[in-house]
Amino acid sequence: MTKVLTIDPATCTSCRLCEMACSQGHTGEYRPSRANVRVAIYPEDAIYFPVVCMQCDDAPCMAVCPSAALVRDGETNAVLVVEDRCVGCRICSLACPFGAINYWSGKAHKCDLCGGYPECVAFCPTEALTFETEERSTAPARQAFADRLRDTLKEVSPS
Repeated sequence: MTKVLTIDPATCTSCRLCEMACSQGHTGEYRPSRANVRVAIYPEDAIYFPVVCMQCDDAPCMAVCPSAALVRDGETNAVLVVEDRCVGCRICSLACPFGAINYWSGKAHKCDLCGGYPECVAFCPTEALTFETEERSTAPARQAFADRLRDTLKEVSPS
């Protein structure tokens, strides 16, 4: 059964350990700007929550990639970036409803679920991030959360 990364924004304390663990695991450096998870922080509204690729079933980023640099991993179900195919056009980031695709070194970078063992989950002290088996009954709740998150991001984003 497929596992999914889930977010409980109510338990996030904005400690940003997820960013540190992700950057260390992927680049060997504690450099949050190179993390594939971001803690969105809106201090004026006291809102903060992890933002990470939701590995969408319909994956709009994959659909718009002109170089087929985004592919689905059959084992983890993660959408992966094939770096040598990525041309750095950033179209995938425009298509992503969660803003979960980052760029550095001229290429797209996004959550790859750490091959099935997400570092961000392992280091989250409040379990705001979990990686668990998705049951069909939880899919509608996950989609409802994703829709609420997208709407929240639209409301707080500068126009």
